[in-house]
Amino acid sequence: MKYAFFPGCVSRGGCPELYPAAVKVCERLGLELEVMEGAACTGAGVLQEKNQLLGDALNARTFAMAEDMGLPIMTICSTCQGTMSQAHKRMADDPAYMAEINEVLAEEGLEYKGEVVVKHLLWILVEDLGLDTLKTFITTPLQGLRMAPFYGCYIIRPTGALGFDEHPEREDSLERVIETLGAESVEYAGKTRCCGFPILTINERNSVSMVANHTLEAKGLGADAMVTPCPLCHLNLDGFQPKAASMRKTSIDLPILHLPQVLGLAMGMDAKSMGLNKHIISAKKLLSSVALSA
Repeated sequence: MKYAFFPGCVSRGGCPELYPAAVKVCERLGLELEVMEGAACTGAGVLQEKNQLLGDALNARTFAMAEDMGLPIMTICSTCQGTMSQAHKRMADDPAYMAEINEVLAEEGLEYKGEVVVKHLLWILVEDLGLDTLKTFITTPLQGLRMAPFYGCYIIRPTGALGFDEHPEREDSLERVIETLGAESVEYAGKTRCCGFPILTINERNSVSMVANHTLEAKGLGADAMVTPCPLCHLNLDGFQPKAASMRKTSIDLPILHLPQVLGLAMGMDAKSMGLNKHIISAKKLLSSVALSA
């Protein structure tokens, strides 16, 4: 299986441990990646609020590049997935709008034909690779660990743009991957709520309060760690967890792991090579419980 790899900005910026972990895991799983050099940021939904045409044109440019490569797009960012899915749906629903965007792309000799497929690594594991196949790669089952899934807004809504009708398995895909790796998935209300990152710069107090709500809820239900397919969620839940603990005058100390990191651990990869020594909230205690070292 081969994919046009769209890693997104954050996996090589704010969360630089994510990119190499994803590449190593995909190589082990036999997922061939061709990095989309020169592809632009999706706009993360923020650009679209100011200028939808510009944001969608940037994504259509990426789609056209993937079509020229003859490959589906793989992303490792929930926000990228949602933003690209919404752009794709707007153009698919409005041929005149797509034609307007293609006029912009023509300046670069590109044309978006509307045939692109965009899939997060999470969905690829479930739909393309298959969980039974994934299980064959597990050498260090994460038995005894309780992990709380945290999806991130953009990979679960709006469901119409994200193909949930055609792929209902996406609704609980993260829980099923966690369980396939041998860990127990912790059920809690916050798993499908916003992490608070989108309002961080305009209302830090409320954003940090959301971090406290989700991490304390998960920990109160016995979670040893939280797993997210979204690096923006990771930035907030990991990076602002100390402030959240201070705000609530309590200890939280809940490691926040990227999806590829959890996959790598279950496949026996070295914790340091997965970048687990680079988080704000230390994962050493978690790793010791499965006989690993950061």
